[in-house]
Amino acid sequence: MPRVKVALPDTFSFRTEIPVRITDLNYGGHLGNDALLGLLHEARVQFLRSLGLENDYDPVSKLGLIMVDAAVEYKGEAFHGDVLRFNMAATDASKYGFDVVYHVHNQAGREIARAKTGMLCFDYNVRKLRLLPAELAAQLG
Repeated sequence: MPRVKVALPDTFSFRTEIPVRITDLNYGGHLGNDALLGLLHEARVQFLRSLGLENDYDPVSKLGLIMVDAAVEYKGEAFHGDVLRFNMAATDASKYGFDVVYHVHNQAGREIARAKTGMLCFDYNVRKLRLLPAELAAQLG
């Protein structure tokens, strides 16, 4: 069976660090796959804030982003007390959205995961896609 492969960009425009909590561990004693998705979400919110978006959803205008897909390529284990380093970049900008690519390492530099989430601009008022705002497109490069 073919495996998921996440293509990494040549450069990353953002980096953040998030510690692995005890509640992030699974029955095997390492970072659970479900917890990693939560950490990716936290890292993505920090990335979007660095671009000037306070959140990926504005409750007043009801405009925001919606995640349409996620791919994770697990490379190594992470444990309680590890500090994960998320190198991130926006790629493949289109008319309606973009991808966020993540390269995750622990504090010792060991590769933990590669991931990608597809983000589309969404109008929750009418529950339909909306165009990627020009300002955001410019910031994404």
